Amino acid sequence: MANASKLTIFTDGGSRGNPGPAAVGVSALNQDQQVLFEASQTIGRATNNVAEYRAFLQSLLWLTDYLKTASPLPQHITWQLDSKLVVEQLNKRWRLKDENLALIARQIWQLLTILTVSYEIKYVPREQNKRADWLVNQALDR
Repeated sequence: MANASKLTIFTDGGSRGNPGPAAVGVSALNQDQQVLFEASQTIGRATNNVAEYRAFLQSLLWLTDYLKTASPLPQHITWQLDSKLVVEQLNKRWRLKDENLALIARQIWQLLTILTVSYEIKYVPREQNKRADWLVNQALDR
Protein backbone atom coordinates (compact mmCIF):
# COMPACT_ATOMS: atom_id res chain seq x y z
CA MET A 1 0.00 0.00 0.00
CA ALA A 2 2.98 2.30 -0.58
CA ASN A 3 1.11 4.22 -3.26
CA ALA A 4 -2.33 4.18 -1.63
CA SER A 5 -4.32 7.24 -2.47
CA LYS A 6 -5.61 9.49 0.27
CA LEU A 7 -8.20 12.23 0.32
CA THR A 8 -8.32 15.15 2.70
CA ILE A 9 -11.61 16.99 3.03
CA PHE A 10 -11.82 20.34 4.81
CA THR A 11 -15.25 21.57 5.85
CA ASP A 12 -16.46 24.70 7.57
CA GLY A 13 -19.76 26.37 8.22
CA GLY A 14 -20.63 29.74 9.63
CA SER A 15 -23.35 32.24 10.21
CA ARG A 16 -23.40 35.98 10.64
CA GLY A 17 -25.47 36.27 13.76
CA ASN A 18 -26.36 33.08 15.55
CA PRO A 19 -28.75 32.24 13.98
CA GLY A 20 -28.32 34.39 10.90
CA PRO A 21 -27.43 34.18 7.22
CA ALA A 22 -25.35 31.00 6.98
CA ALA A 23 -23.05 29.29 4.49
CA VAL A 24 -20.90 26.20 4.01
CA GLY A 25 -17.43 25.71 2.59
CA VAL A 26 -15.92 22.41 1.46
CA SER A 27 -12.55 21.68 -0.13
CA ALA A 28 -11.50 18.14 -1.08
CA LEU A 29 -7.88 17.44 -2.04
CA ASN A 30 -6.13 14.35 -3.31
CA GLN A 31 -2.74 13.27 -1.95
CA ASP A 32 -1.00 15.55 -4.48
CA GLN A 33 -2.93 18.53 -3.06
CA GLN A 34 -5.00 18.87 -6.24
CA VAL A 35 -8.52 20.18 -5.66
CA LEU A 36 -11.09 17.52 -6.55
CA PHE A 37 -14.14 19.41 -5.31
CA GLU A 38 -15.05 22.72 -3.75
CA ALA A 39 -18.33 24.15 -2.53
CA SER A 40 -19.13 27.64 -1.35
CA GLN A 41 -22.82 28.30 -0.86
CA THR A 42 -25.37 29.90 1.38
CA ILE A 43 -27.86 27.68 3.19
CA GLY A 44 -30.37 30.28 4.39
CA ARG A 45 -30.75 31.20 8.05
CA ALA A 46 -29.05 28.85 10.51
CA THR A 47 -26.82 28.65 13.57
CA ASN A 48 -23.06 28.21 13.31
CA ASN A 49 -23.37 24.60 14.46
CA VAL A 50 -26.06 23.73 11.92
CA ALA A 51 -23.86 25.27 9.20
CA GLU A 52 -20.88 23.17 10.37
CA TYR A 53 -22.97 19.99 10.21
CA ARG A 54 -24.44 20.91 6.81
CA ALA A 55 -20.92 21.49 5.43
CA PHE A 56 -19.86 18.03 6.59
CA LEU A 57 -23.00 16.47 5.11
CA GLN A 58 -22.41 18.22 1.78
CA SER A 59 -18.86 16.87 1.66
CA LEU A 60 -20.12 13.37 2.41
CA LEU A 61 -22.80 13.54 -0.30
CA TRP A 62 -20.12 14.61 -2.79
CA LEU A 63 -17.83 11.82 -1.59
CA THR A 64 -20.43 9.06 -1.99
CA ASP A 65 -20.90 10.15 -5.64
CA TYR A 66 -17.17 10.53 -6.22
CA LEU A 67 -16.41 7.03 -4.91
CA LYS A 68 -18.73 5.49 -7.53
CA THR A 69 -16.33 6.47 -10.33
CA ALA A 70 -12.99 7.17 -8.60
CA SER A 71 -10.04 5.28 -9.99
CA PRO A 72 -8.01 4.32 -8.14
CA LEU A 73 -10.27 4.23 -5.12
CA PRO A 74 -8.82 6.20 -2.22
CA GLN A 75 -7.61 3.99 0.63
CA HIS A 76 -8.17 6.56 3.36
CA ILE A 77 -10.16 9.74 3.88
CA THR A 78 -9.41 12.37 6.49
CA TRP A 79 -11.93 15.07 7.29
CA GLN A 80 -10.45 18.14 8.94
CA LEU A 81 -12.78 20.53 10.77
CA ASP A 82 -12.12 23.44 13.08
CA SER A 83 -15.28 22.73 15.09
CA LYS A 84 -14.33 20.63 18.11
CA LEU A 85 -18.04 20.21 18.91
CA VAL A 86 -18.88 18.66 15.53
CA VAL A 87 -15.79 16.43 15.52
CA GLU A 88 -16.47 15.09 19.03
CA GLN A 89 -20.19 14.59 18.38
CA LEU A 90 -19.70 12.87 15.01
CA ASN A 91 -17.10 10.59 16.60
CA LYS A 92 -19.73 9.84 19.29
CA ARG A 93 -17.51 11.02 22.13
CA TRP A 94 -19.80 13.91 23.12
CA ARG A 95 -23.55 13.72 23.55
CA LEU A 96 -25.82 15.35 20.99
CA LYS A 97 -28.54 17.27 22.82
CA ASP A 98 -29.80 19.56 20.03
CA GLU A 99 -32.50 17.78 17.99
CA ASN A 100 -31.73 19.79 14.79
CA LEU A 101 -28.10 18.70 14.95
CA ALA A 102 -29.08 15.13 15.87
CA LEU A 103 -31.21 14.90 12.71
CA ILE A 104 -28.27 15.88 10.50
CA ALA A 105 -25.90 13.67 12.51
CA ARG A 106 -28.11 10.63 11.95
CA GLN A 107 -28.04 11.27 8.19
CA ILE A 108 -24.25 11.57 8.34
CA TRP A 109 -23.80 8.40 10.40
CA GLN A 110 -26.02 6.48 8.00
CA LEU A 111 -23.91 7.58 5.02
CA LEU A 112 -20.67 6.86 6.88
CA THR A 113 -21.76 3.25 7.46
CA ILE A 114 -21.84 2.61 3.72
CA LEU A 115 -18.30 3.90 3.11
CA THR A 116 -16.01 1.08 2.03
CA VAL A 117 -12.80 3.00 2.76
CA SER A 118 -11.21 3.86 6.10
CA TYR A 119 -11.77 7.37 7.37
CA GLU A 120 -11.18 9.67 10.29
CA ILE A 121 -12.82 12.89 11.39
CA LYS A 122 -10.37 15.13 13.17
CA TYR A 123 -10.16 18.56 14.70
CA VAL A 124 -7.63 21.06 13.37
CA PRO A 125 -6.99 24.65 14.45
CA ARG A 126 -8.73 27.31 12.34
CA GLU A 127 -5.40 28.30 10.71
CA GLN A 128 -5.25 24.83 9.13
CA ASN A 129 -8.77 25.19 7.76
CA LYS A 130 -8.31 28.53 5.97
CA ARG A 131 -9.58 27.48 2.54
CA ALA A 132 -12.92 26.13 3.81
CA ASP A 133 -13.33 29.21 6.03
CA TRP A 134 -12.59 31.44 3.03
CA LEU A 135 -15.22 29.56 0.97
CA VAL A 136 -17.81 30.18 3.71
CA ASN A 137 -17.03 33.90 3.73
CA GLN A 138 -17.08 34.09 -0.08
CA ALA A 139 -20.62 32.69 -0.06
CA LEU A 140 -21.75 35.08 2.68
CA ASP A 141 -20.20 38.08 0.91
CA ARG A 142 -21.92 37.37 -2.44
